[in-house]
Amino acid sequence: MSNEPSIENPTPKVKPSSPIRWGIVGVGNIAGRFAQGLNFVPNTTLTGVWARRESESARFAAQYSTQAFATFEEMVNSIDALYIATLQDSHADYALRAFAAKCAVLCEKPAAVSAIALKKIQDAATEANVLFMEAMKPPFFPLFKRLTKQLADEPIGDIKFVRAGSSIPDAPEDHPSFKLELGGGSLLNIGIYEAFLAIYFLGKPLKVQTLGRVGESGVDIFASLNVLHEKGISQLFSGLDVDGKGDAVIAGTKGSVTIHENWWNPSRATVHYVGGRVVELDAPFEGGGLNYETDHFCELLRQGATESPIISHVLSQQMISILDVAREELGVVYPCAIDHTFE
Repeated sequence: MSNEPSIENPTPKVKPSSPIRWGIVGVGNIAGRFAQGLNFVPNTTLTGVWARRESESARFAAQYSTQAFATFEEMVNSIDALYIATLQDSHADYALRAFAAKCAVLCEKPAAVSAIALKKIQDAATEANVLFMEAMKPPFFPLFKRLTKQLADEPIGDIKFVRAGSSIPDAPEDHPSFKLELGGGSLLNIGIYEAFLAIYFLGKPLKVQTLGRVGESGVDIFASLNVLHEKGISQLFSGLDVDGKGDAVIAGTKGSVTIHENWWNPSRATVHYVGGRVVELDAPFEGGGLNYETDHFCELLRQGATESPIISHVLSQQMISILDVAREELGVVYPCAIDHTFE
């Protein structure tokens, strides 16, 4: 669980004293949150934005005092790092085009709609020798770092169980999460967080059992997963039709942890030790939270790394593989092949 970046490439692509020039593809809500978060990341600048609709690019650029590029290629050839803020069905296309320009990529989760698509992205990044990371924010929050240190200093024994979930009941009917052709469904849009937490504490997934509901559009609107891992068992859920915002539980042989809601934007946790001792952790965050993963990514880029040791390529593969199996068991099939191996 080290927070130290690994050095895959000894030659930094960005000089330590130079601001990292960021570009954003997409102009939705998450793009705006990323742009705001850059204000909390030292020595960075938002160089520009590009979206398919020129008017939307112009609006976003005016709002965040940056440039609206005429083409995607013009943008990636003018920046050091790209944040992909579009829907997951287009992530692979934009990532591959960025790698062709030797541009590093931080890609909004889920990084791809299947393990096959993700492997294609990761292989292309490796071939281009550029940094690629899935934007999975929880482990970079101050609370999560404090919790990791607490469990290292005063362990709760062997961690054998993780429970986590979230369900949002009020998404509008025309939301992309309900569109099969866009890679919709609760698993990809919500369950990816739960998969991360389970793998982080329990290791490689070995077997998945799934129950759930599939909506009229063909996407999963609720999924409940039991996952067998190397070190234990996780119970995970995600949904689009019931209210399920909540906490997460991490249970060990000598104690347990509750990460209080909303656990994916963590700011409070309670550690219960066998015998009755309780430790309360409180670590508010600033900048909306995306700034912490961005700062980590910038550190890696400055040091010439091509992969994060925290959100590694293997971890991303394991997360999407859990969801691949769950969707297959529910009969949710996207217009692409699905890889459901854990290799």
